[in-house]
Amino acid sequence: MLSNQEARTALKAAKRIALVGISHNAGKTANQIADYLVESGYEVIPVNPLLDEWKGREVYPDVASIPGHIDIVNVFRRPQYLPGVAEDAVRHGDVGMIWNQLGLISREASKTADAANIAYVEDRCIMVEHRYT
Repeated sequence: MLSNQEARTALKAAKRIALVGISHNAGKTANQIADYLVESGYEVIPVNPLLDEWKGREVYPDVASIPGHIDIVNVFRRPQYLPGVAEDAVRHGDVGMIWNQLGLISREASKTADAANIAYVEDRCIMVEHRYT
């Protein structure tokens, strides 16, 4: 697990962020943070198997189907889904970090990321951390 400073350094260097849990509901926290990340200059890649499009962007059904390198997989899913998202990131094969939002903790997901040498952050808000970079 990365320290606050390590996470902020990685976030500052990141360019592409896959956001797992994007929603059709504009009021959802995931969407608000996605908007913030886009406004901050990141390429946000939305992920939700139930959507085809989000604000003109293609929505991918899972992380593994996203082409190219992903700097950060930012996760807005319930804790029971975190191990599956971590496994999906490993299947992708080119993910730098998994970042689970506030309140999202999973020992199993952490172990999966660690075994694949993927940096791992949990229980932290990417928007709050970005403001400290």
